[in-house]
Amino acid sequence: MGLASWYDEHVVPRVIKCACSSPAIAKARGKVVPLARGKVFEIGCGGGLNQPFYDAAAVESFAGMDPSAKGLEFARTAAAQIGWPADIREGVGEAIPFETETFDTVVCTFTLCSVADPARTLSELRRILKPGGQLLFAEHGRAPDAGVQAWQGRIEPVWKRLAGGCHLSRPVTTAIAQAGFKLGQTEQRYAPGMPRWAGWMEWGAATKAT
Repeated sequence: MGLASWYDEHVVPRVIKCACSSPAIAKARGKVVPLARGKVFEIGCGGGLNQPFYDAAAVESFAGMDPSAKGLEFARTAAAQIGWPADIREGVGEAIPFETETFDTVVCTFTLCSVADPARTLSELRRILKPGGQLLFAEHGRAPDAGVQAWQGRIEPVWKRLAGGCHLSRPVTTAIAQAGFKLGQTEQRYAPGMPRWAGWMEWGAATKAT
């Protein structure tokens, strides 16, 4: 195993878990994850950071997916600690290994920044949702201010290498709307305590448009 592969497999999942445990990010998770209902699918579930936020009484079943073996280990450990059955699989967002129109709710938090093809991933999330199903999201991405966008563009090439392919400048709610979702209530802001080039966050809910 080369140094780059070792870094991606062993270091990146720990870096991401630590970074995504910040108070600002945890607050965003807490605004959307508890809204999940019915049969729930979580993309990018590695780390298990969302699991404590679910309302277990409202969740009929839980499934998740992540490309990282170490991330999956963290997620399965979190499920065992909670004590609920979980179907957690290895996979990528562009080819989700679940059947069409299976889930009532899809949860996507701080994941669209790192998938290879955001449009394809959103199409897959839409595919596995039942008609009228709900996408709950919290993501960081392209800032609205030109000066911050410029810094995102400068930093992103290095940042991607250090942070598992994480992009700083991808659009969030516009991409979700373009993928065939009807946006509901959304919020957006710069996260306090984070550099503005990494701290623009958008979160909310969207419904699978028919």
